Amino acid sequence: MKRIFAQCVKEIAQFRRDRLTLALAFLLPFITLVIFGFAIRLESKNIPLIVQDFNRTNLSTSYIERLYATNQFIPKQWSGGNPTRDAIDKGIAKVAVIIPPEFSRDIQAGRSTNVQVLIDATDVNNARVIRNSIQRVTNFFMQEHGLLPTTNSITARMRLWFNPGRLESLYIVPGTYGVVLWIFPSLLSAIAMVREKEKGTILQVYASSISATELLLGKGLAYLLIAIAEALLVMVLGSIIFQVGIVGNPITLVIGTLLFLTDSVFFGLLLGVRSSNQNAAVQGVSLVGFITSLLLSGFIYPLNNIPFPLSLLPNIIPARYYIDITRDAFVRGTGFGGVWFDLLMLAALGLVFFNVSRRVLSRMQLSN
Repeated sequence: MKRIFAQCVKEIAQFRRDRLTLALAFLLPFITLVIFGFAIRLESKNIPLIVQDFNRTNLSTSYIERLYATNQFIPKQWSGGNPTRDAIDKGIAKVAVIIPPEFSRDIQAGRSTNVQVLIDATDVNNARVIRNSIQRVTNFFMQEHGLLPTTNSITARMRLWFNPGRLESLYIVPGTYGVVLWIFPSLLSAIAMVREKEKGTILQVYASSISATELLLGKGLAYLLIAIAEALLVMVLGSIIFQVGIVGNPITLVIGTLLFLTDSVFFGLLLGVRSSNQNAAVQGVSLVGFITSLLLSGFIYPLNNIPFPLSLLPNIIPARYYIDITRDAFVRGTGFGGVWFDLLMLAALGLVFFNVSRRVLSRMQLSN
């Protein structure tokens, strides 16, 4: 234990002397939290819409006003040859609505009428949102004017649990914690490990009596303490800036964070052991760590949308389990009953990273 703590103190002393590493540890996580928290929005808003009204009556005007009352569309004007087709072709509008000349006459006569809607489906998800929104507006407008029955035998009364206000920050910010706390602790520990090789000081370690386990535990303990400071920084700032507070049992968040940070540090040490220079270590963290934690962890895209066999890969990504823990702690609040499996997987993956690193480093050490 004395050698482990001595290695830990040495790593922290080196860390404090490097201003660039200090900025990497504390400034960049804050910047990433702010960018992800404010920039990532999954709900489609401010969709440019153009309307070609051939009816020009109070009814058609009322229908147009209903469309804009959803707060999802913004009006666009176009005076080209064919305002609807050309506006979509040139990317000026994402949707065009064409109201026919007999629109009000058919409604007043109790007949159905057709409204043509042209949607830019380049973004499939955005096109689905546009279609559903216009369909809901149209149904409401038809019911309001007696074209649909006002009473139904079955009425679905819906209630949104956990996030009734549909605040996207409650979904994005807890997920951002998982991405930030996976990238930066692993990056710092990987650079620290590979720096020993570049400076040649690793040879002194190989020739000394310290074992691979003691070396990894000493470095890991130092960067785990730094990672804990990073976690406190981003979570406190996230709570202040985005008003995201803990709603469940904080013990699960504390245990999950410690396990996840340990995984992140050991993953960085593994990359540092396998890399020959700092560029290779940074690229490894960027490619293996950042891309997987961003795209294959459920941070943005649902995991059940990933096709087989790629859907097997998220099972070995720690960020996937930690994001479940943070979203439970900050949104659902179910406690151990909802995240016990995630805690077990984080512990298991941490042991795997440590053992692989130890085996690789043991083969590199000089024999007694």
